[in-house]
Amino acid sequence: MLKITGDGYLARLLLFFVEQSRFVYKYLVFLMSKIEDIVNLIDAGIKAETLRQKAIANNIANLETPGYRRVDVKFEELLAKCLRSSEDFDLGEIEALIYRPKQTPVKSNGNDVNLETEIGQMIKNTFRHKAYVRLLSKKYKQIDMAMDIK
Repeated sequence: MLKITGDGYLARLLLFFVEQSRFVYKYLVFLMSKIEDIVNLIDAGIKAETLRQKAIANNIANLETPGYRRVDVKFEELLAKCLRSSEDFDLGEIEALIYRPKQTPVKSNGNDVNLETEIGQMIKNTFRHKAYVRLLSKKYKQIDMAMDIK
């Protein structure tokens, strides 16, 4: 409870509100930077899952191509490395990488694509992609609700 007494109560009251508004402003700036980080993280995840979906489709398309080796996408490992690091990093700069795992059994024609494995990967990828899109949608709804406060 704020007590108002003495000759300078208006000045103290004004100072109190100025201090409060500075705090609120700094807090809002902090929150907006965190919201931007979260949106950038979700955006990077959506891009990675989109790239992974293309890689899986490419693997399936080359199911019978002699000598073809499957490709995969490395994103989660890169993100975890950045999050563990004590150095500053920009979430918008984290990009998924396509690589060849070369850990799967190779058939007699030199191809290592397994249809069942690729379909399983596609299903998991679809769930992750939907989760990222839902998170992004919820975040935008929260921002929209915060802007509608009167």
